[in-house]
Amino acid sequence: METREVRMAMADRVELAGRLYLPDGAGPHPAVVMSHGFSGLMDMGLDPYAHAFQTAGLACLVYDHRNFGDSGGNIRQEIDPWQQIRDMREVIAHARIQDAVNAARVGLWGTSYSGGHVLVIGAVDRRVSCVVSQVPVTTGSGAIERMVTASEMPAFLDSIYEDYDARARGDAPATVPVYQPGGETAVWAEKMGAGTAYRNEVTLRSRDLWLEYEPSSFMHRISPTPLLMIIAAHDTRVPTRDQLKAYHQALEPKELLLLDGAHYDPYMSRLDEASAAARDFLVKHLKP
Repeated sequence: METREVRMAMADRVELAGRLYLPDGAGPHPAVVMSHGFSGLMDMGLDPYAHAFQTAGLACLVYDHRNFGDSGGNIRQEIDPWQQIRDMREVIAHARIQDAVNAARVGLWGTSYSGGHVLVIGAVDRRVSCVVSQVPVTTGSGAIERMVTASEMPAFLDSIYEDYDARARGDAPATVPVYQPGGETAVWAEKMGAGTAYRNEVTLRSRDLWLEYEPSSFMHRISPTPLLMIIAAHDTRVPTRDQLKAYHQALEPKELLLLDGAHYDPYMSRLDEASAAARDFLVKHLKP
């Protein structure tokens, strides 16, 4: 088996940093395009997934989103879900042109924020052979409305609009923490982010862009591409009921794994269960 560091130039010349995992054998191999969730880096818990897939005979192309980690980007720490989707569709092309990859058999694996991205791309891009969506964001407005109470929302929106005005004047983008000390996100990020370039901040506009992001509106279009959703039964970061509602909107063929855990358990206490389910699904649909 082999792992290579790669650089991928997007259409606007921003370069994304990635890592190509190749299994044993001459190939060409089926491949999986993988990326992390909101503010996460590829070095924060994705390696065990990639190794599980690689050992099963799948190539994996894992990468950092623009503006994060080793990837380029002009507005650091800004998360634009639609830009990330456009980038992911270009990363699919970079996977397909690798000599060691079978261009006709490329699947997607995404988690949390990118779990929503792969749902959208699975619905609109027929190059994709199958989709694994783990603890995904399915409704941006629903997620934000659970983080920001109704009484806090006017001030929250005012701060966003003030930031737009400040940017128009040439000021630097306002930033906010991703997490506060002591919460479940802090526990995960401080463990997985130790020794990496992870920063506990995103631009304030990233929160606004989250509000306009609704992957669930694409669910009925994913079929006939096979879909696996891995959902945590006690997810409070991305509410379980929103994910289950999106799953039921999808048409066949589809599969569901409901884990007994919270949002970050698929990277930690439920890693073996989640990665094995994803591996088996990907092998079934990419290596028939």
